[in-house]
Amino acid sequence: MKNGSSTRRVWLFDLDNTLHDASHAAFGPTNAAMNEYIVTHLGLTRAGAAELRQHYWHHYGATLLGLVRHHGVKASHFLEETHRLPGLEARLRTSAHDRAAIRQLHGRKFILTNAPRVYALRVLNTLRLADCFDGVICIEDMHMFGNLRPKPDARMFRRVAARIKARLSDCVLVEDVLENQKVAFGLGMKTAWMQRYLEGRYRGKPGSVRGNNSAAKSVNSGTKRGEVGVHPCRSPSYVCAKIKSIQKLRSL
Repeated sequence: MKNGSSTRRVWLFDLDNTLHDASHAAFGPTNAAMNEYIVTHLGLTRAGAAELRQHYWHHYGATLLGLVRHHGVKASHFLEETHRLPGLEARLRTSAHDRAAIRQLHGRKFILTNAPRVYALRVLNTLRLADCFDGVICIEDMHMFGNLRPKPDARMFRRVAARIKARLSDCVLVEDVLENQKVAFGLGMKTAWMQRYLEGRYRGKPGSVRGNNSAAKSVNSGTKRGEVGVHPCRSPSYVCAKIKSIQKLRSL
């Protein structure tokens, strides 16, 4: 490994629609499970549940946050009930070259995802990506003073950096969601905007790798704003690089 800044660099990788095609594998089933959860536990109609889920998603950036704040829902119960996702492994897919490209990056590498840990590990293990990372930071790790603070909360970014003993200026956030990158950049991080899976369209080549036993890729945690990041114009000023493959990160 090189000396200097490359040894201090810390890569913070989002999971869904950054390292795998979550729009294909998980977003639809997860949203349906969230609607059913609201119907069952809040007593709403299906139409009312869908409307409430969307309202909280747009207002808070997370259905879960609205349910916790206004309905006393326990985050652990919601996440367990809505992320069972039968058949997930068979739908998971990623780029055939990402695993090698991640290993070649200098510095430490972490997953930083608003998804629950059980789901994240299912995805990473199925796609044989788990051992590429020094750690996995999930929504269960984003509690501060008794409250959930998922991405893009600036306090959470600072706490994560302190926890992994990294300077914010040495961190690179690799994400598909622009709102998260805007906050990270404002704190002094570098940012890379992954565009391979924008709008649910897989940008890889035919024959992209699948997980063990022909598995493919994955899901939302109730906290990702899927439509954010579809930006057809030039990059916003807080995006340091637009990428469609992990290999392009080597130039940062």
